[in-house]
Amino acid sequence: MTHDVVIVGAGPVGLFLAIELATAGVQPLVLERLVEPDRTIKAASVGAVAAEALERRGLAGALDDERRAAMALMLPALKARFGSGPMKRPGGHFSGMFLIDQRLQRDPERHMRPVPQEALEKILTARASELRIEIRRGITVEGLERDDDAVTVQTSAGPLGAKYVVGCDGGRSRVRKLTGFEFPGTDPTITGYQAVAELDTPEKLATGWHRTPRGLVVSGPMPGRVFTAEFNGPPPHRDAPVTQAEVEAAIQRVSGTDVKILSMTMATRWTDNARQATTYRMGRVLLAGDAAHVHSPFGGQGLNLGLVDAANLGWKLAAAVKGRDHLLDSYTAERHPVAARVLENTRAQVALMRPDPLTSALRTIVGDLMKLPEGNRYFGEMLTGVGVRYDLGDDDPLVGTLAKDQLLTLADGSEERLYVLMEKGGGLFISPSERSLPQTVHHARTKDGEDGPSMLVRPDGCVAWTDASSASLDDALARWF
Repeated sequence: MTHDVVIVGAGPVGLFLAIELATAGVQPLVLERLVEPDRTIKAASVGAVAAEALERRGLAGALDDERRAAMALMLPALKARFGSGPMKRPGGHFSGMFLIDQRLQRDPERHMRPVPQEALEKILTARASELRIEIRRGITVEGLERDDDAVTVQTSAGPLGAKYVVGCDGGRSRVRKLTGFEFPGTDPTITGYQAVAELDTPEKLATGWHRTPRGLVVSGPMPGRVFTAEFNGPPPHRDAPVTQAEVEAAIQRVSGTDVKILSMTMATRWTDNARQATTYRMGRVLLAGDAAHVHSPFGGQGLNLGLVDAANLGWKLAAAVKGRDHLLDSYTAERHPVAARVLENTRAQVALMRPDPLTSALRTIVGDLMKLPEGNRYFGEMLTGVGVRYDLGDDDPLVGTLAKDQLLTLADGSEERLYVLMEKGGGLFISPSERSLPQTVHHARTKDGEDGPSMLVRPDGCVAWTDASSASLDDALARWF
């Protein structure tokens, strides 16, 4: 049997790509080497444009439920640090400087969601189950053989045929290595740990982010969560199991306290290796998420980046399965520059965290720039991804951006939100005018003159045309649909 698409990796990126494909009418097969989902500590939030991609597929309610649950856990620590008054919406940080004010952003409603990655994976797994997506666990990929027409995946359970294969299998991607993708970048300089632990004297670690003469230590806001970074080179044994003793020693070194770990629920070791595949596609094999790009966790951008990779690729790959593969090359063209930008800003954040007087002086200047309204918007849009604009060759500054949600007044007088109209996939044409459209494009007939410009929105939320475009609507429809 030849599958339409085999996705290797059942993390958030692989699951969301599978959901995107199924929404577009293509049933993928997902392979995962782990028998059970990985419960180690990971991302603490979902970035703005990734959350919007999830909301376009009807997951807003589930995200809100998990956000409220996470905030309830964090509230005691946040009140202890900021008092009992109203708290501003979190805007994220740059190099540990929490100066981004959401109120100063051009679109303050477009913001990160404090939803932990573990909770997100539960949401995506549930939706995948609803869509009857098959996930085979405990399967390792051992080889790939590809030609112009198909890919054969050699697995621990035997060979599988596929029209396309997508590696969503993390920074050490087997798919990337077996296919021969180039993965250049910069070597690691940090030894870091994340842990959820019970401390004997937790009050000795002040809540929040703290640079010390020996590195960086972060405590909270989730109960028991501790994060350290030391700028003395990568860990000597990256793959060895993380022990309680080494995490405790790191916390003591960086914080300068004698705090001890009584018990440790989970821990990971991390570094700032920064690499990116030169292309995301080699024939019928593609990469998404950490398989295509890795960087330090500073700014919390990795999950955001990977999920929007999946949103960009999903509908294009579904079209390719149905015989229209001309869109696939636009995947690398659009997403590669976005990841390159993230690699650059995470490298800059590492440079700004180093524990020396010269770096401290530079941090002061960067912090002053971040307090200026334009500077605040610059850093805020960079970290959330809302400033992304794909180069579609159009003069209209709206074309190529990711559409924000908005309330539309429809021709019959009813009101509906843009993202709700996109839940079933396909494109969306928003206009009061009569128009003949492809079956893959839904027409949201609006009241004349009440809801801004007419526009064509791709399934990934990208604005492909407006009535101010330099190209015609017919050209945009032919190009994308």
